[in-house]
Amino acid sequence: MKLTLFTKENCGLCEEAKDAIRLVQSEYEIEINEIDIYSDDALLEEFQLMIPVIQMNGETVAYGKIHKIDILNAING
Repeated sequence: MKLTLFTKENCGLCEEAKDAIRLVQSEYEIEINEIDIYSDDALLEEFQLMIPVIQMNGETVAYGKIHKIDILNAING
């Protein structure tokens, strides 16, 4: 399973989201593609007020303060 995590530098919520993902990785095989929103103006415009943002299959499944349960809910539907 692949997740995309949109982040930025010096983002406390982004670090919390990464911790939540690591917890889920102990139960599920998850590949993470981390993208800094400052690497692309379109991403910056789309996500700057939402980060961190997790997408699965191109769909946003969680953003802002992300907990383990949010990721599990996205995985399990």
